[in-house]
Amino acid sequence: MNGNVLIIEDEEAIINVLASILIANEYIPVIAKNGGQALTMLRSFQPDVILLDLGLPDMDGIDILKKVKESHNCPVLVVSARDKEWEKVEALDLGADDYITKPFGTSELLARIRVALRNRSDGEEKSASEKGIYCCGKLRVDLEKHVVTLDNERVHLTKNELRIMELLSRNPGKVLTYDYLIKNIWGADMPENNRILRVNMANIRRKLEENPAEPKYIITEIGVGYRLADESYF
Repeated sequence: MNGNVLIIEDEEAIINVLASILIANEYIPVIAKNGGQALTMLRSFQPDVILLDLGLPDMDGIDILKKVKESHNCPVLVVSARDKEWEKVEALDLGADDYITKPFGTSELLARIRVALRNRSDGEEKSASEKGIYCCGKLRVDLEKHVVTLDNERVHLTKNELRIMELLSRNPGKVLTYDYLIKNIWGADMPENNRILRVNMANIRRKLEENPAEPKYIITEIGVGYRLADESYF
């Protein structure tokens, strides 16, 4: 089996869909229909990954997310009908590993689960900074030598462009919010203005992407942030 998945969801139809997808792909699903059940199962079940709905009958999913991140290293994928940008940003800033908006596609859901499980496994064996290499398609980022290559040709980036790529490369497949990127690149005192980040990202894409208007490597999560592609998406 590929792993144990705790589904925290109160809508029976969604539960059935998620459970069917997981079973068909050799995951073991366990269901919690409210926050109380979820916290009990979290202690006894020890899941490999959690699929969390934010709209539960007894408590807000954000509170569950906080409790999970306080005491567990289990990846949490928010699967919610809430699609407001600030809600996505809040969940990601509080430690959610990904955010999937309902309705979702089966392939997308499975890809996000694979990424979360692999990142957890990589983190337990060796951190990205220790491994020192990010590879996806023709793109390679050497975190130790601070070198980016595309199809074996070195890509010349500015200092900040390189720092952005290195930060994304340490978190492949994970959404990094605009605020997180800005504060880690330009410092906590930098105003929360996305313009400087967008300009840098546009320059990076011109250097890396075959078609910057349809990027393969750096994906925009509109209103939220950016994710660097993982091999699971290819």
